[in-house]
Amino acid sequence: MLAPLALAQFICSFAGSNMNVMISDISRDLDTTVTGVQLAITLFLLVMAILMIPCSKLTDRFGRKRCFIVGLALYGVGALLSAAAPGLGILILGNSIFEGVGTALLIPPVYILTTLAFADLTSRARAFGLISGMGGIGAAAGPLIGGVITSAISWRAAFIFQAMVIVAIIVLSRHVRDPLPADPTRTFDVLGAVLSAVGMFFVVFGILQADTDLVLMVALIAAGVAFLVWFFLYTRGRERAGKEPLLTLRLFRNRTSNLALVTQNLQWLLLMGVSFVVAVFLQEVRGYNAIETGVIFTAATVGVLVSSLAAERLAKRHAQRTLIMTGFIVTAAGIGVLLALVGASSRVIAFGPGLLLIGLGTGVMLTPSVNVVQSSFPEALQGDISGLSRSVSNLGSSFGTAIAGTILVSDLASGNGTYVAAMIVLAVVSLAGIVIAMRIPATSGQPGTPRERGRSDAPPTAVSHT
Repeated sequence: MLAPLALAQFICSFAGSNMNVMISDISRDLDTTVTGVQLAITLFLLVMAILMIPCSKLTDRFGRKRCFIVGLALYGVGALLSAAAPGLGILILGNSIFEGVGTALLIPPVYILTTLAFADLTSRARAFGLISGMGGIGAAAGPLIGGVITSAISWRAAFIFQAMVIVAIIVLSRHVRDPLPADPTRTFDVLGAVLSAVGMFFVVFGILQADTDLVLMVALIAAGVAFLVWFFLYTRGRERAGKEPLLTLRLFRNRTSNLALVTQNLQWLLLMGVSFVVAVFLQEVRGYNAIETGVIFTAATVGVLVSSLAAERLAKRHAQRTLIMTGFIVTAAGIGVLLALVGASSRVIAFGPGLLLIGLGTGVMLTPSVNVVQSSFPEALQGDISGLSRSVSNLGSSFGTAIAGTILVSDLASGNGTYVAAMIVLAVVSLAGIVIAMRIPATSGQPGTPRERGRSDAPPTAVSHT
């Protein structure tokens, strides 16, 4: 049963990073720009973020397995559209819209079905550990696999590869069983879903305008904030009226969870921001091809894999807060190494040590952050907080590509200039992560704490996200 669920997490994480090494090939083939491809990547991540919570709610109404299969089908159609895209518009339709909506539909059932299938904490933690590991490997290995396929065949073949994996997952899904019946009578907060989605979309899309029109950027971000405030006020009124909202505001009254959610957002901002900036810099400024760019990301893949394999052992020996802080410190050191070596050597291998440290740091802190969030709420709220957690993480990914990427592409002709500026911004983000992690209570999310031992409905101790 775990095979299709883990593979689904792998391919969705893979899709979020593999296009970074195809940017030069895609922009040349489709007669577009780096900014155009950046828009497609950012919109894919953003569509996942804004739809993750609504799609989590739909699983109760239509059934977990049905949403999983429909999500896979939409993703497959999107991959095929992207492979055949004659221009940027169809690429955005296939990759950003169809694959983004498909991912938002299929990811929530991955975690809900796993939670329902494994009753005890030990087996559930191991199951989530496998899924988490596959997600980390997919994100870190995306540039390598994408680079190999692009150089050996074509960037279009990378989307064919995704479609083939989707077909394999659908075949394997015959063994997946949904233990709970669908509830068609379950209400769905349509207006809440629209307000939250529009608000997040305007904020991220506004950031993308930073290098072209500052007035438009400010207007879009202001509109996004206004929609999010409207969503908050509407949700509060709906709760007071005794109606089920899209997302209960009780989730935001837990200070520990709020801090950990911020660290999740920053972690994915760093991972996707660094991936985009380094990949584009190597291709557009240094002139490396897709395979050369992808191979150097092997260092990050190894780092994530090593730290993910050690995650369970580290969690038993160290406080979750300590692991999160350590992850940000190691990631900051990796960014520092990338900054130090960019002017010292023109060889691609110079990027290896920094990417290795970033992979190690990211792998160390991803699971503890989610553990702290999940462990802050009872079983009854696990569905809501899981959807929020994954939405916040995907929003961080889109922020990383939008913020750091926009700084980089604003003046690629400057050589190292905008690369250094983007990396400095990411370094500041990692330092902010350290400060926020220090404020998390030391015992939060620790396995075997009195709170968990005293509850038969304690939440899972390891949950991940796309």
